[in-house]
Amino acid sequence: MMEKTASVHWEGSGKQGQGQISTETGALERYPYGFASRFEDDRRGTNPEEILAAAHAACFSMAFSFACDKAGFATRVLNTQARVRLTPQGEGFVIDRITLTLKASMPGIGEARFQEIAEAAKRDCPLSKALASVAEISLLATLDNGESVTASASLFNTHGDSR
Repeated sequence: MMEKTASVHWEGSGKQGQGQISTETGALERYPYGFASRFEDDRRGTNPEEILAAAHAACFSMAFSFACDKAGFATRVLNTQARVRLTPQGEGFVIDRITLTLKASMPGIGEARFQEIAEAAKRDCPLSKALASVAEISLLATLDNGESVTASASLFNTHGDSR
């Protein structure tokens, strides 16, 4: 069992307040965030959704790579992007959609098996499981082995049912 920690120091109220995010590894050390970096276009700080997107992309990439290893396929290069959408809901906000985009270079794997492993990694990655309340987590997985590029998209709700 592992536990990882992060901490936040916040000063001020609402829109005027400023926070600093730190992680136990030091990857983020008093990194700034606030209203402007979350809801406006201030790029001098981060925001919870950006950090969540980075964590989900990292978790999914590792889950996919481990699943490929187990299935006997080597991953040469993986590039994953996660987009997290925060939308107004009532008097607050909700994360209602996460889109994972995977571009992979993997010799010796067919499109169908590639998609199967990618979908399983999306479903089984610990962060996908933790985010089960998100209405839509979608995946666009593209296999590029230098010969031709194929792509497939699928949408699943939190229960893995097709939409």
